[in-house]
Amino acid sequence: MIEKYSIRTDLALEQKERFEADNVEIPGVILEEEYDEEKELRITTVKIETEKGAKTMGKPVGTYITMEAPGMAVPDEEYHSEISEEIKRFLGMLIQEDRDEYSVLVVGLGNRQVTPDALGPYVVDNLNINRHIVKEYGKYAMGEEQIHLVSAIVPGVMGQTGMETLEIVKGIVQETHPDCIIAVDALAARSSRRLNRTIQIADTGINPGSGVGNHRNAITSETVGVPVIAIGVPTVVDAATIVNDAMENLIAALESSETLRGVGVVMQGYNAAEKYELVKELISPHLNGMFVTPKDIDETVKRLSYTISEAINQLFAGEKET
Repeated sequence: MIEKYSIRTDLALEQKERFEADNVEIPGVILEEEYDEEKELRITTVKIETEKGAKTMGKPVGTYITMEAPGMAVPDEEYHSEISEEIKRFLGMLIQEDRDEYSVLVVGLGNRQVTPDALGPYVVDNLNINRHIVKEYGKYAMGEEQIHLVSAIVPGVMGQTGMETLEIVKGIVQETHPDCIIAVDALAARSSRRLNRTIQIADTGINPGSGVGNHRNAITSETVGVPVIAIGVPTVVDAATIVNDAMENLIAALESSETLRGVGVVMQGYNAAEKYELVKELISPHLNGMFVTPKDIDETVKRLSYTISEAINQLFAGEKET
C-alpha cells in the first residue's frame, strides 16, 4: 500500500523511517545507529545490499551515512571542527585509497545565485586546489612528501549553461582522469528539524535536483566511469512538510483536550504517508510546488560549506591517517 505514496526527500534515512512507522521490514536493507553524547551527534548508516531493497527504498545499492547534530546550526567554530573530523573519517572509509598519489575531482553542484542551492559552489570556493601546481612543479612544490591532487568544478545548472551537469562532468573526467569524484549538493528533507543540522554521505553518486522535482541525469560510477561520493545537506523542505508538522502538533493538542479528543483519535488513524498525502491534497494547487528555507540560510550555508571543505582539505592534504 505504501508504495503509492511519494514523500519528497533526498535522505535515505527518511525513506527508511517511513517504512518503520508502518512496521514494514525491508529485506536487503540494514540500519545501524550510534550516538555520541558528548558531541550530541547521531550517526545512522543505511546499507542497501540488494536490488530488491534498492527498488523498495527508491535508492541505489550502497552505503548512506547520515550525521545529525543540532549544534550544526550554531556558529561554534570548535564544534564545526569536530564535525569536519567526522566527515573526514567517513570520507576516508568510503574512499579507502592508500596510493601515494591520488586524484580527486570535487564537483560543486547547485546554483550560486540561489542561496539554499549554493552549498556546492561555496564548498569549492574554500578548497585548497593544487592539481595545477603539482602538474607544473611536482609534489615537492607543495612542501609535502605525499600529496593528493585536488581539482574542482562548479558546473552551474542547466538554465545557466544549456548543458546537463553530467555532460560537463563526463567531459572533465575524460580529460583529467581523476581517481574519484566528490559531488557536493544541497538536499531536500522530509523533516524540518533536519534542516541545516544533517549531513548525508553516500557512495552511490547523486541525482542533482531530485529533491525539488528537477530530475537531471545521475552522476554515478556507471555514468562517469570513476567512483562518486556524494555529500549533501538538506537546506529546504516543501510546503507540505511544514503543514504536516503543524498538523501533528494540532493532533497532539486535540488529544490533550477533553472535548476534542475524538477528532485527534480519528486523525491518528492515518499513517505518516497518508497524512502527508492528505496535506498535499489540501494545499494544492497553490502551495504544492513551494519550498521553504530558514531565514538565516545565508550565514548557515556559508558556515556548513566551510565545515565540509575543511574535511576535504584535511583528507587530501599531506599524509593520510592510518
